[in-house]
Amino acid sequence: MVAERGKFTNKLGFILAAAGSAVGLGNIWKFPFEVGLGGGAAFVVMYLVFCFLLCFPVMVTEIAIGRKTRKNPVGAFTSLGFKNWRFIGVFGVLAGVLILSFYNVIAGWAFGFFFEMVTGNFSVSKHFGDFTSDLVKVGTYAVIFMSATGFFVGRGVSGGIEKLSKILMPTLIIMIVIIAAYTLTLPNAFEGIKFYLIPDLNEITINTIGGALRQAFFSLSLGMGTLITYGSYLSKNDNVISSAAYITLADVSIAFVAGLMIFPLVAFINQGDMSTVASDQAGPGLIFITMPRAFETLGPNLGAFVGGTFFLLLSFAALTSTVSLLEVPTAYIVDEWGVSRKKAVLIASIIIFLVGLPSMLANGASDFFSNQFKIAGSSDFLSLVSKITDSMLLLGGMCIVIFAAHIWKKEQLNEELSNGYEGFKKKLVSKYLNFTISYVSPIILGILFVIVVLSEFFGVNVYNYLSILF
Repeated sequence: MVAERGKFTNKLGFILAAAGSAVGLGNIWKFPFEVGLGGGAAFVVMYLVFCFLLCFPVMVTEIAIGRKTRKNPVGAFTSLGFKNWRFIGVFGVLAGVLILSFYNVIAGWAFGFFFEMVTGNFSVSKHFGDFTSDLVKVGTYAVIFMSATGFFVGRGVSGGIEKLSKILMPTLIIMIVIIAAYTLTLPNAFEGIKFYLIPDLNEITINTIGGALRQAFFSLSLGMGTLITYGSYLSKNDNVISSAAYITLADVSIAFVAGLMIFPLVAFINQGDMSTVASDQAGPGLIFITMPRAFETLGPNLGAFVGGTFFLLLSFAALTSTVSLLEVPTAYIVDEWGVSRKKAVLIASIIIFLVGLPSMLANGASDFFSNQFKIAGSSDFLSLVSKITDSMLLLGGMCIVIFAAHIWKKEQLNEELSNGYEGFKKKLVSKYLNFTISYVSPIILGILFVIVVLSEFFGVNVYNYLSILF
């Protein structure tokens, strides 16, 4: 018996769900601190360039493969007649599982901070280590978040994922715009805007370029099987090109507004001094330590309201992403094992939660997982897994475009993209996509993957050597 896979009811449902996958902690949690590490506006410029010129073709390719085959990332390559290439799908499912394993932990932190803020406990930012090392507390929040994720995925594509996205995405956009508008009125906000929007060309280094491309891949959910899976639920009558454009635009826009929301707050609390953003305030602490301090300065009532709203927003954003991440292994289990969706969700959720236990222990609860993973510039298990998956996404994206252009062939890809887009093959966009996936994407992604692996896992600091040339 073949289990029912489901489908999106319309194009809007697909766009909102896929955008929800892209718009998550990667935009509101990770993007701002990556901007801080990357030197501000210089990073933003490179991020925007990569999203539209390099990542967009990869997104189109993934969606097209999914829609053509109506399969999960592993089954898709077998369905196309290239069973030997199904390793790309396996790689994508594995990357998604690993990402969700630590993503759920951080989502639990955000959910916990929502309760801390609404009760006026701003001091939690001063004792962030105590919060993350409290296994009972963070474990409870993580269980709640994984349960909520499993609930919506278990309700199916149209009844769960699509309905959730149609509610949370507009809500998330409204909340983030309101908070951003408020932060722009704070004293010294303009200093944060200058750091964020006025680029210093000296900050554009090989390191900045590499970080921007990795962030673009992470935030757009590329290379992890999500868009192949979501594409498999898309109607043949829908335009893949325009759908991918809307998803990219939504992701970039919300990441951009998130910066407008956060950096004025940082400038406000630092009285206009942005010099420490790229050092002690970068990383997860920018959200979980610096931001509560900013909310506290607003007073007990207003601070609790703004802080609670901010972390509720962060939780909403996380949920749209955890749902999409869980859908990938769920679709694989449904398609390949032939079990019911609810059973598949239960199996996937339990496995991912167990895989995530070391990440949960890696922030003070266990000395081993917190301090004994001194690889790739990290000391804890969670950071290490995050860096490993960043590299996996780059490799997965490179393999997908090589497969589409040179194994499946561009002609087959163009044929699929023509469904829902009359005259596509004669359009300029088709020539751009064909050229990019054939040459530009695999070359750049391949070079960056090698640089990242050499520098972060083998201690060969390629960035220093290349900086001499650039």
